[in-house]
Amino acid sequence: MKLTDNVLRSFRVAKVFRENSDKINCFDFSSNGETIISSSDDDSLVLYDCQEGKPKRTLYSKKYGVDLIRYTHAANTVVYSSNKIDDTIRYLSLHDNKYIRYFPGHNKRVTSLSMSPVDDTFISGSLDKTIRLWDLRSPNCQGLMHLQGKPVCSFDPEGLIFAAGINSEMVKLYDLRSFDKGPFATFKLQYDRTCEWTGLKFSNDGKLILLSTNGGALRILDAFKGAVLHSFGGYNNSKGVTLEASFTPDSQFVMIGSEDGKIHVWNAESGMKVALLDGKHTGPITCLQFNPKFMTFASACSNMVSGGVTQI
Repeated sequence: MKLTDNVLRSFRVAKVFRENSDKINCFDFSSNGETIISSSDDDSLVLYDCQEGKPKRTLYSKKYGVDLIRYTHAANTVVYSSNKIDDTIRYLSLHDNKYIRYFPGHNKRVTSLSMSPVDDTFISGSLDKTIRLWDLRSPNCQGLMHLQGKPVCSFDPEGLIFAAGINSEMVKLYDLRSFDKGPFATFKLQYDRTCEWTGLKFSNDGKLILLSTNGGALRILDAFKGAVLHSFGGYNNSKGVTLEASFTPDSQFVMIGSEDGKIHVWNAESGMKVALLDGKHTGPITCLQFNPKFMTFASACSNMVSGGVTQI
């Protein structure tokens, strides 16, 4: 089935999971779309089976907390940032609930974590105004960039370049093989003092960059020229919450939740709003992602909600 305006409008809540006692701060689908793992402010990691539509197991990171959880390419392993005690990134085997490696280095909260789509490299951005490049096989930082402000960062879909959004006003593109030479492109955007950038994502076709904020607006940039193609607003976020925005896997649509539990969907090319869905959430939708392989998406507040297509 192809995603169209009508298909998106037909999505309905399929399952609601109430496994958490506090906000879900992040989740990630496995690359085959069969599982999703969430991290929460209640220090839990919950693994869900997307095909059976049920939670499989719950693990805890009581000592260090857990945020920004990401699957790696190895089966049953994740990396995540800490939100208690220190700012070390941890590499965990879900199979036996044992840490494989620690990645110390950041000395303030980690705000971005992006796994390379092609290998064991990952990057992290922190409030300490640095981006660090890592390899899962070594605890030592493979590269360090000192920046002029707080970064958000992400790999492109081919894992050849990464983008850094800095100080909520410029986007810099780096070649992974020669990032120490500085960015090969810098896009300066008009600064909006009413909000900060909280996330940066590439579309799967590599042509677009999505900038999410803790305000009431999103922006889509041309990934090659840096021009702002669209600004999306009209969703509720009066309390400055970090709301995750996402592309659909076909790069055609952009989605974001809101503080009133509604999900807004726009056409990425035309900029037109195509759907407003009721996620039946009790609080702000902090996390929202489309399944990479199946016609479902997930959204989360302190509850996890799975949405699917009803018959059209």
